[in-house]
Amino acid sequence: MPRRYFPTAFATFAALTTLITAQDTVRLDPGDPATKASATSAATLKPATQENVIIYKEPGRYGGWPANQGLWQWGDELVAGFTATYYKETTTDHRIDRTKPSHRVQARSLDGGKTWKVEPDQPYSDRKNEPKAVPLKEPLDFTAPDFALMFRFGSLHTGPSWIYTTHDRCKTWQGPFTFAVEGVDKICTRTDLIVLGKQDCLMFGSCGKASDNKEGRVFCARTTDGGLTWKLQNYIGEEPPPGGFAIMPSSVRTKGGALLTTIRRGKPEYCIELWRSDDLGKTWTKVNDVTSNIGGNPPATVLLPDGRLCVTYGFRRKPSGMRARISSDEGKTWTPEVILRDDGFDGDLGYPRSLVRPDGRILTVYYFNGPRGEDRAIEGTFWTPPVATDR
Repeated sequence: MPRRYFPTAFATFAALTTLITAQDTVRLDPGDPATKASATSAATLKPATQENVIIYKEPGRYGGWPANQGLWQWGDELVAGFTATYYKETTTDHRIDRTKPSHRVQARSLDGGKTWKVEPDQPYSDRKNEPKAVPLKEPLDFTAPDFALMFRFGSLHTGPSWIYTTHDRCKTWQGPFTFAVEGVDKICTRTDLIVLGKQDCLMFGSCGKASDNKEGRVFCARTTDGGLTWKLQNYIGEEPPPGGFAIMPSSVRTKGGALLTTIRRGKPEYCIELWRSDDLGKTWTKVNDVTSNIGGNPPATVLLPDGRLCVTYGFRRKPSGMRARISSDEGKTWTPEVILRDDGFDGDLGYPRSLVRPDGRILTVYYFNGPRGEDRAIEGTFWTPPVATDR
């Protein structure tokens, strides 16, 4: 039986075969000086325990962007989604061969993440032959034991977005289904959900900005009829100025009922923000910045069994790798950075998804590179926070 709480384990997945499009070419933010600067943090921490695993690695291939896909668990059965394309040495952002096809694939583990097997593409993996999206006809049961939902989008800036569902632990998917939120235009969202009941669910997404029709602004919407209709709860923060963006929320609900949402910000901040709502998303207050100057990477946020908040992210400065910060007071204060990895070849890495295993360990899945430049893989880290993490 899977956990019935889906802040980040309920994540995006699409198994489709396409040429690389705007939604895949996720920026490295090369204009950010942080991508070239060296880290100068005065204090860092190490995990109490740590184990790295390989999920996908093939010669000449490039695995990328789990945050755009998904990570699910049902006991010891885990499914991770990601993009598999082809490596090419370039001087631009991602070292990919844009003349070759890209595949959205998934890997499954039946032993709690020790070993993984890549599964074939789903029947709808060719976007050119993908059926036209239709409305949902029957309400969804968000609490069904083997159910998962993912969002997929077209244009990175203007959408639209669609829903896909699975009722058998990601073995088969249904969709695409149309998705709309009353009062919100240009929805281009990944998946971030908090289930409130059988047919009651909050989603946190991104949409294009009114000022320049570019990504993005974050909003919260709610369905109480099993996904047939969605209504806007509110936007989270003001619309960023032209050239800036707020995207890729990752959200949890505390035992007390508060919503905590971390958001990736673009220039000039290049930070991860934390926002709080105590009325199920109707009003929002910024708590603080979790971290800044990381070179542009989304957060993966989970609640630990003891109630602490954990945010993991890719660190695209030097030394590049994976890092995390932990809060014991719902984000008011944060530990120094926990260094999960600092052995990346360059800053083309990160985009994590995280979940908490039944034994209390965190599993963070991300794309990584090194020790050689052509090594571009999907990897995972099982880890536990440092024993003393209070500031």
